[in-house]
Amino acid sequence: MTRLLEEAFARVSELPADAQDELARWLLGELESERRWSELFAKSGDALARLAEEALAEHRRGDTKALEAEKL
Repeated sequence: MTRLLEEAFARVSELPADAQDELARWLLGELESERRWSELFAKSGDALARLAEEALAEHRRGDTKALEAEKL
């Protein structure tokens, strides 16, 4: 465990139990969300490559427009 994380946990341990539980639920939820995104992203490589090729083909055909940031 890093020093910064140890410090964070030490400070959280000073909070009331209900606040500790709320923070723990949030942190566990974030970790689970990150795990799911990583898993989905790892499985999406072929689809992303296909979409990139389609986008490049559209650009080569002249089917795209330059982004005009001032009009966003």
